[in-house]
Amino acid sequence: MEPDATPAAAPETPEETGAEPAAETPAAGAEAVKAPDKPVIDDAAEKAAVPEATAVAPPAPPHPVVAIIREKLADSALTKEAQQEDVEALQAYYGSRSAPPLWITEMGFSAKGQAVLFEIQKADAWGLDPKDFALPDAGTLPADETAQALAEIKLDLAILKYARFARGARHEPSEISDLFDQTPTLRAPDTVLAEIGTTGAPDVYLQSLHPDHEQFARLRTALREAREAEKPNETDIRRLVINMERWRWMPEELGELHVWLNTPEFMLYVVKDGETIFEDKTLVGTIGYPTPVFSADMETVVFNPDWVAPPSVLQDKLWPALKRKHYNILTANKLNVSYRGKRIDPARVDWRRVNIHNFTFSQKSGPKNVLGKAKFLYPNKHIVYMHDTLPYRRKVFDEKVRAIGYGCVRMAKPLPFAELMLAEDQDLPKTKIKTLWDKGVNSSVTLETKPPVHTTYFTVTVDEEGKISTFKDLYGLDRKHAAALFGETDGFPLPPPEPKPRSSTVASSSSSSRGSGGGGFANSLGFSD
Repeated sequence: MEPDATPAAAPETPEETGAEPAAETPAAGAEAVKAPDKPVIDDAAEKAAVPEATAVAPPAPPHPVVAIIREKLADSALTKEAQQEDVEALQAYYGSRSAPPLWITEMGFSAKGQAVLFEIQKADAWGLDPKDFALPDAGTLPADETAQALAEIKLDLAILKYARFARGARHEPSEISDLFDQTPTLRAPDTVLAEIGTTGAPDVYLQSLHPDHEQFARLRTALREAREAEKPNETDIRRLVINMERWRWMPEELGELHVWLNTPEFMLYVVKDGETIFEDKTLVGTIGYPTPVFSADMETVVFNPDWVAPPSVLQDKLWPALKRKHYNILTANKLNVSYRGKRIDPARVDWRRVNIHNFTFSQKSGPKNVLGKAKFLYPNKHIVYMHDTLPYRRKVFDEKVRAIGYGCVRMAKPLPFAELMLAEDQDLPKTKIKTLWDKGVNSSVTLETKPPVHTTYFTVTVDEEGKISTFKDLYGLDRKHAAALFGETDGFPLPPPEPKPRSSTVASSSSSSRGSGGGGFANSLGFSD
């Protein structure tokens, strides 16, 4: 067979194929050719392998209405009536937003915007006043983009104000009375904007800003029913609103186990997981020496404690007597006087020329100690705590109005209370507690869990059946609150004045006078624990 006359095509060279040439196999006996140190790479391929720098895209331009919102928020004349932190939060929020506005469209407010408007208009259902919020017209068709921007800003400012008021910022508690030592827990405006801007139900979000305490919910139900009554009583309605406002000042979390002291009710409760597991009658401070409103953690129980006279007793009771050299006030009450830790003879001091607050007046534990068998300490600036009382004082627990002291809270059942709290805290057996009660001297037990103690001033409470209990406005705080919230005090009478102290004539130290006592005190001038 004759061979094909067509010559075979020449193989493609590496340059033509773009492939790297294969290493040649040396002929037998021939010296091997050394391979190059580096493979030969085509320059074009090498350049293609190096990635080019990624270009940074310019920020997207803001929506036209958002651009106008930014401009308007920078106008101090427009925002001068608003809270500065609200304005700053809005500037930051819209300064980083390029998307359309949250609430407004060229056809008016969106469905979410309408939901927010209608919720704020219903503020009175939550004990707030709708007139406090400057709202845009829900049905207005904006004339142009500037009108859209202004409507958006107006609704935003109303939302942020509502968020503050829902959490108790209508007034600083201390503006009503310095007895209210409380700080409402407000949510930062930037947080509110971030949260409400991403929720699908902004009206429900606004509702969630109100307290979720059970008493607040019950008071709200009572408020609705009071307004729907055949003959609504305006004073009752306002009292409910006042007490709802005070719940806004309470801590968001009361504690799984906590103590609730309610001064106008003259009662204390121990609450665990929302259920009351203990209750007791209390004696509280008089109007001249009232029990303050605050929260603090209980840290220590002291059995058979010494008593140290607080500043109010030094100033109002001891110093006037000592200036007149009535030293029997000390001997009648077994008071020791110390200066810089050393006991001194009070008769050697010219009390007219010294500062009595530089001295310590103390009473040893024992049957006449005004603190009784135990005290329960929750450190606070008011030097207020709970404690037992003198035996002859126990009859006062049978009275309806039980305001006799200097601010501390006296208890009818301190031993059962100690047993409960220490069992809950560290499972301490009753036998151990009874030994401390009977034989301890300044014997302290430190609590491990530090349960909160909430000293409150609620003149209205509602039980689980919906029954309303109303208590006397002992210190006139409802009247002050009514003036702040409603601009008038009709229906809220002034409290009775503080009873005048008895004469300084020496009286028996076992006097049952209804005067005051400092953190617990009974003496020959006729004031008692």
